[in-house]
Parts: sequence; C-alpha cells; structure tokens
Amino acid sequence: MNGPEIALSIAPELHLFVGAERTARRAPLVTDGAATLGHVIESLGVPLTEVGRVVVDGAQTSVAHIPSQGEHIEVHAVERPQRVPGAPLRFLLDVHLGTLARRLRLLGVDAAYTNEDPGDAALAARSAEERRVLLSRDRGLLQRREIWAGAYIYSDRPDDQLRDVLGRFAPTLDPWTRCTACNGRLAAADKDAVQEQLQHGTQRTYDVFAQCTACGRVYWRGAHHARLEAIVEEALRAATG
Repeated sequence: MNGPEIALSIAPELHLFVGAERTARRAPLVTDGAATLGHVIESLGVPLTEVGRVVVDGAQTSVAHIPSQGEHIEVHAVERPQRVPGAPLRFLLDVHLGTLARRLRLLGVDAAYTNEDPGDAALAARSAEERRVLLSRDRGLLQRREIWAGAYIYSDRPDDQLRDVLGRFAPTLDPWTRCTACNGRLAAADKDAVQEQLQHGTQRTYDVFAQCTACGRVYWRGAHHARLEAIVEEALRAATG
C-alpha cells in the first residue's frame, strides 16, 4: 500500500490476535487512504467484536473513521461488563462450544446451540434474525458483517469459558430452569406422569422431577447433581461479587 502512515497502538488484551511481531514493531503502519479504521484493525486479525473505544489523537472516534497521515490511534479492548442493546440477553454458540452451551443453560441463560454445524452464513444470519450474541473461537466467523453481536471465546477450557462469558456480559442467572439438552423451559413434573420415562431404580429413589416443556426430557437430582451444583454455586458467587 502507498498511502497515509499512522501509529497504531493495540491494547495488551488484543495482542493475541496480532502476534508478537506487530505488537513489538514501532514502524508506522501504511494504509491505502480509503479503508476505514475498522478494516485496518480487522486486517491485522482483530475481530471488531473485541474492540471497545478507539481514540485518534486523543479524541474518541468510530471504526468508520478513515485514517489520515500521522495520526496516532489507540485501539482498546471491549469494556466489561459489556452492555448489549435490547433485552433479553440471548446467546448463539457455534458447534465447538457444546459444553459451554450446556453450562449456560444450567444457569438459566438462553443459549442456542446445535451439534450439527450449520455453516458460518447460517450462524451469522440466525444471530441477526434472533438478535443473539454469537460466541465463537473462529475469528473469521466473528468478522462477518451480518452478525448482530458477537464475542470471541479466549480459552479452550469450559471452566474458563464460562467465567469469561459471565464476567463479560453479566447475564441474569436463573439456575435449574432450562433444559441442558435443547434450551427449553423446565416445569415441575408429577412422578406418575413421567414414570414411563424412568428406570426402576430412579422410580424408587427419587420423588421430585422436572420436565422440559419443549422436548419432554425429564430431570431429577441424580448422581451428577453435586458436580452441577458446584458449577451453579461458583457462578452465583461470582455474580454477587
């Protein structure tokens, strides 16, 4: 490119997207004189979903700004907790985030997910149509213009992923109210009404049940309840400070 030279400073939280070479380099960045600041930032590998304030020569501006010669530009990470316009807060997760989806549902958070990959275009379209925050570790997916809102998931460990999403968006938690299988709402169920779906041992041992109003799956406090309870308690403690 042969255009304006700018000085671009990127927040440390975003360095993982641009690599050590770019963050260590002090040479000016040459632009083409026509690309917006948003395009320049994305060309370095940073999804705009991760960008917060953008400051040009000390004044806050938008990513639609077209850089001029000699400008000093600071790119900050998104502020936390991040406020997403509209209500209620709803998420859409890509095919690689199944465990995170189930944990969000366990906490009563609306988290749409399917284990069949619909493709990037379909995910982006659904994000826009249903106004869902798209969660992904795929930078290319998060750079699609049609998504309504999105967030990069920084870790590949489910415990860290959950803490990251809860800390970033601070969604309202309502544990034990959603089906972890399909995201439907749970309702109290009479034991006699669901006994055909229960094994004999479960019928003898448990008396309190819930059933998904969407898919019909039945829930009770079985062998895995203690582990799930620990996840819920940790999330609730973090939410209350």
